[in-house]
Amino acid sequence: MAEFEIVNAGAHDMRLFRTWSDEEGWNPGESDVRAFAVADPRGFFVGRLDGESVGCVSAIRYGASFGFLGFYLVRPEHRGKGYGIRLWRRAMEHLEGRLVGLDGVVEQQDNYRRSGFRRAWNNVRFEGVPTAGPAVVDGVDVVDAGSLPFEEVAAYDRRFFPEDRDAFLAAWTGLPGRPALAALRDGRVVGLGVIRLCSGASRIGPLYAEDPATAALLVRALAARAPGTPVAFDAPDANPAAPELAGALGLKPVFEAARMYTGPAPQVELAGIFGVTSLELG
Repeated sequence: MAEFEIVNAGAHDMRLFRTWSDEEGWNPGESDVRAFAVADPRGFFVGRLDGESVGCVSAIRYGASFGFLGFYLVRPEHRGKGYGIRLWRRAMEHLEGRLVGLDGVVEQQDNYRRSGFRRAWNNVRFEGVPTAGPAVVDGVDVVDAGSLPFEEVAAYDRRFFPEDRDAFLAAWTGLPGRPALAALRDGRVVGLGVIRLCSGASRIGPLYAEDPATAALLVRALAARAPGTPVAFDAPDANPAAPELAGALGLKPVFEAARMYTGPAPQVELAGIFGVTSLELG
């Protein structure tokens, strides 16, 4: 009988996570796993069948009360054999006692509901080449986020995320080849965006802003740093201004996932979220 075991993922496994999710059409960032690994080093699991890696899941603990589940997949040739549910249970054990969130693809949402998750909103991925528009917004300056004290960037991110995630955020905004821009008004942060290269469209996330005009300014500025490629961001429909902005920029919906939680959705400033950071880690 084949032996199936679940172990903590190593560096080689993390590279597999990216390859597998790319093959699923999820279009991960080329360097995403380098930032993911510091979020919760013990929160990534790989399932091995007689030593061969056949499935994975991530279960990231943030602070004392929140967790996020992602990267949940089993290789096609090994599906329907019970390996996925064993990975799921191991992930939920790691997050026991916490409010847990995830972004559920359509074909899995019924399974998540049976496990106690409930839909809060949908994240809709919009993709394309942004239309031309104003290069300035009155009173707003766009600067390299790395030029700001990190505590200012982290404090701004905390308005839109349930817990502190400083180690992850520092890596996510600081890795080479992924421009991070901040919008300032009178020296105060009023917007933040990061773009990273992917196999397909370059993805923007997070995309935070105090209003649609500032969000559009950031999208166009970020797109200019990835010339010649389309861009994409995952807009939460709980903020109606987010999908409206994507449409106004000429982007088209290409993918949709349900943001689901095991309890009431955390209280964050949804009106300022125009694009979520990552469907894998929240």
